[in-house]
Amino acid sequence: MRARPRPKALLLAAAAMAAALAAGAPALAAQPSDAALARIEARLAEQSKRLAEQDARLQAQQAKIEALEAEREAFLAEARGAGLGAAPMRGVRTLAAAEQPPTAVTELPAGPVGQAPQTAPAPPVTAIPSAMNVLSPKGQLILDPSLEYVRTSNNRLVFRGVEIVAGVQLGLIEASDVARDTAVATLAARYGLTDRLEVEARVPYVYRHDRLDIPARATPEFDPIPQELREDALGDIEVAARYQLNTGRGGWPIFVANTRVKPPTGISPYDVPFDDAGVALDLATGSGFWSLESGLTMIYPSEPAIIFGGLTYLHNFADDVNKEIGGAQVGRVDPGDSIGAQVGFGLSLNPRFSVSLGYSHNYIFPTETEINGENEKSRPLVVGSMLMGWSFRLNERITLNNSFEFGVTSEAPDMRVVLRVPYRF
Repeated sequence: MRARPRPKALLLAAAAMAAALAAGAPALAAQPSDAALARIEARLAEQSKRLAEQDARLQAQQAKIEALEAEREAFLAEARGAGLGAAPMRGVRTLAAAEQPPTAVTELPAGPVGQAPQTAPAPPVTAIPSAMNVLSPKGQLILDPSLEYVRTSNNRLVFRGVEIVAGVQLGLIEASDVARDTAVATLAARYGLTDRLEVEARVPYVYRHDRLDIPARATPEFDPIPQELREDALGDIEVAARYQLNTGRGGWPIFVANTRVKPPTGISPYDVPFDDAGVALDLATGSGFWSLESGLTMIYPSEPAIIFGGLTYLHNFADDVNKEIGGAQVGRVDPGDSIGAQVGFGLSLNPRFSVSLGYSHNYIFPTETEINGENEKSRPLVVGSMLMGWSFRLNERITLNNSFEFGVTSEAPDMRVVLRVPYRF
């Protein structure tokens, strides 16, 4: 038979094993395993990678924000220089360099900028009237020579007598035919004092040719005697200033305040010689009065088009003429003021060519004239014209602008054509 182990020996063996386990446990718990270290290092590497990716995205978004801001400033600088249209107090622009991409950005995007734009920006519009322009950049000089032609004609039939029955008239029928042609060569210069303030000066030289066929009452047949008058001289010089009121951000239009002063530097209508009947024997090249015009221009880009509009008020200052004309003593003359409005749009067909269409309307108040001590008033005038124009950018400095006006009211000129060639320094 096998002998049984003794209880005392078993107890001693169990105690020895317990002591050995107690001595080795702290050492096992003090040192982590290699697998745990590998897991910690992997998590640290993943977090570092994510931080680097986020930093790269932030830098890319900041670069796109700066690029959009630069495009916007380039667009505003180009619109200030080329002019959105022609006539005093009128205006968007060409690109600053031929290699610069066209743009029509006027505000920063309201949403995220981390994605590329879905559509290409529209090229600038330069064909709209010159007074509708955003300002020249600070320190930039723009020479704006122009040639202008205006045609005005008036055919008038006047019956002086009594109509007995329809078609049977007793009396005198007078027919007059008047045609006036005016050509103006103007040298204008614009300079940006600041990014929001621009000054301008315009010096015109005027050539006028009038042809009048008026009945000669001295002859029994009252045959019309043609009469032609010609004159060329300096016109009325103009000095203007424009101030951009806002930046156009947040979906708002760009508003520009305008003011213009015109001294009477041309030949006054009251300084020309007259015959005994009070008919002028020569032509005037100026208004003969000081005038001050103020207005507000609105430009709203909506690619690929630009919507423009404006309101103006022209005040003519009264003056004492004190001259005898045709046996009548002319005293104080108060030329009528006028209120004007323009509205239209310009459309960019490609980065170099644009067209425009619009309408101009002016209401001219009556003129008050003191004749032989009594005040007399003329009738008010309404001048409405359709506006058309086109513009072609020859290079980064020169733009060719051509605008047309066609009269739609009886007091408006038949047509007006202006050719402008702005040159940017």
